Amino acid sequence: MKLIKILFLSVIVGFVSCNQKETAQKTTVSEEHKEIPINFKYWNWMTIGHKKTDAAYTAHFKKLKENNIDAVLLNTGADPKLLERVTPLAKKEGLEVHAWMFTTNRPGDSIALKHPDWYMVSRSGKSCFDERPYVGYYQWLSPSHPEAKKHILSLVEGLAKVEGVSSVHLDYIRYPDVYLPIGLLPKYNLKQEEELPDYDFDYSEASVEKFIKIHHKDPRKMKNPAIDVEWKNFRLNEIKSLVDAAYDLVHTYDKKLSAAVFPYPEMADHMVRQRWDKWKIDMVLPMIYYNFYNEELDWIGYATKQGVLDLEKKPIELHTGLYTPKLTAQDLKKAIQYAKDNGAKGVAFFDDYTMTEEQFNVIKNSKE
Repeated sequence: MKLIKILFLSVIVGFVSCNQKETAQKTTVSEEHKEIPINFKYWNWMTIGHKKTDAAYTAHFKKLKENNIDAVLLNTGADPKLLERVTPLAKKEGLEVHAWMFTTNRPGDSIALKHPDWYMVSRSGKSCFDERPYVGYYQWLSPSHPEAKKHILSLVEGLAKVEGVSSVHLDYIRYPDVYLPIGLLPKYNLKQEEELPDYDFDYSEASVEKFIKIHHKDPRKMKNPAIDVEWKNFRLNEIKSLVDAAYDLVHTYDKKLSAAVFPYPEMADHMVRQRWDKWKIDMVLPMIYYNFYNEELDWIGYATKQGVLDLEKKPIELHTGLYTPKLTAQDLKKAIQYAKDNGAKGVAFFDDYTMTEEQFNVIKNSKE
């Protein structure tokens, strides 16, 4: 009997030992070849309108799924009825649906336009209601105005109520660009080597009055408001307050909150008053459009890594956003790999319906 027990134990030990060796070998191979994890998600930003037929949208969703896209971010202009129409079509083709909306930038918002006092004001005294920085569609609402904030959250809630939606996706959740990406400056014939009055917001009555109550000083009377830490931090916190409220709201509907953000927190802080590593949020999709910043392709990896490190030990997923119209198929393949190697949980593609067959092949094959 003792001999049988010894033989049995020997077999068990040998079996476990072999399994451990096999597991170690698999781990080594996996690390060596850096295979894309099964849960590495591919997203696609899409604008949706009323003109296209259901059949046209279905055909596009089918093509995305066939090329290994997992999720679509649908911009319906914050219209829940249009979202209700299109969401089942995408879901039927096996795609996750995320409701993409413009947040503090609300161009042509029919309700907001009835309230001029809701809009952000520059240090030079120009209101986004009628004098817009950079481009005509920059109509920024102040997160400090209680009614403007309430209106934005009502739009968030309308999208969160739509059955089948996985998250509400906040875009333009920030202030106007204090500094444009360097690659875009020639387009506007600008030099931005300091915070210029025309691009420094929000000096609206709602914002200034709220700040004065907290800090007992008026930013409009500061000699150099750019170096006042409380004034800068106040605006960072106003955006955070709006995001945190949206997070709590969508979670009451068992939905998640995601956002399109600037490349990494320190850069977003500097350029647009957006410190997204401090937000209550489930997923961030930093728009790492390297060519906008006159950077090299490998900057995608650098910016991804910076964001991942800033989110360390926080329950927030980071998915790298890529601007595909300026990427060759070969560079797209490298860009995806840079994102994956530096800790991203996935990649989101902004293509505006211009994805080429060569690019689709790269995406499809990189998943297989």
